[in-house]
Amino acid sequence: MYTIVTGAAGFIGANLVKALNERGVSKIIAVDNLAKAEKFKNLVDCDIADYIDKQDFIARIQAGHFDGDVEAIFHEGACSDTMETDGRYMMENNYRYSSILLDWCLDQDVQFLYASSAATYGASSVFKEERQHEAPLNVYGYSKFLFDQIVRQRLAKAPSSQIVGFRYFNVYGPREQHKGRMASVAFHNFHQYRAEGKVKLFAGSHGYADGGQMRDFVYVEDVAKVNLFFLDHPEQSGIFNLGSGRAQSFNDVAVAAVNGCRRHNGLEPQALAELQQSGQIEYIAFPEALKGKYQAYTQADLGALRAAGYSAPMATVEEGVSRYIDWLQAHA
Repeated sequence: MYTIVTGAAGFIGANLVKALNERGVSKIIAVDNLAKAEKFKNLVDCDIADYIDKQDFIARIQAGHFDGDVEAIFHEGACSDTMETDGRYMMENNYRYSSILLDWCLDQDVQFLYASSAATYGASSVFKEERQHEAPLNVYGYSKFLFDQIVRQRLAKAPSSQIVGFRYFNVYGPREQHKGRMASVAFHNFHQYRAEGKVKLFAGSHGYADGGQMRDFVYVEDVAKVNLFFLDHPEQSGIFNLGSGRAQSFNDVAVAAVNGCRRHNGLEPQALAELQQSGQIEYIAFPEALKGKYQAYTQADLGALRAAGYSAPMATVEEGVSRYIDWLQAHA
């Protein structure tokens, strides 16, 4: 039986393929769109059974080519650019494509584990998997939100098949180098520091001090572990927040990134105030284009995830960013 990973050459998808390999699974069909050819690098150290373009794959699914041959689908493929303004493309790519896969999995009794997003919460201050807290600020968030509503309708009919959605918060870690402006803050901090000897963060906004805006930053290794936990527990269905469960500031990320770089340069770590004073962390004006579309605070409520049985601790920014900087240095 095959395991299918869509978005397999992307950030989270490639980490899932690698994590499956590490538990001895290689009968994997990788589905993606390699119009951005450099994404292939994410799969070079992975073992797969086949690669299929995302459009060929959906046509083959609908034609019945995989009937009876699939154990699970990890559906990570999506346009994740929160600045994308082409709503028709976003809805076709993120919503319609997902709906076709969901219906096929229900028909075939295939485990369906998919990427939702914390963008579904928009400007809410409560990050709990309940409809009243959901109000996306952009069409990317809406595409994920609408699909979650369809999933809730299907779950209400109590299907025996597993359907699990993961509301990813700010994921960072290895294999995101192709994402450009949508790569994590830690990724950009590392490259800025290498190039300029300093890191640039947004000045204060939304009532927060310079660099003080807070997000739930979650290390991609933890994301992969949670996905595999649910693969191993097909009796669990639902929509679950997937973050670290703690809000930390952009300053925290910058300090961890800069000190990771300093360590590799043989220098002692420094506190935030020292890094600010020496100009290794500086602040730029908050962009006009993000006003009204920016989440200045996120913190995943992990109650549902813990209740489902996932008990492992999540990496802090200090732990995860430090490990990530080591990985980036090794792959620079």
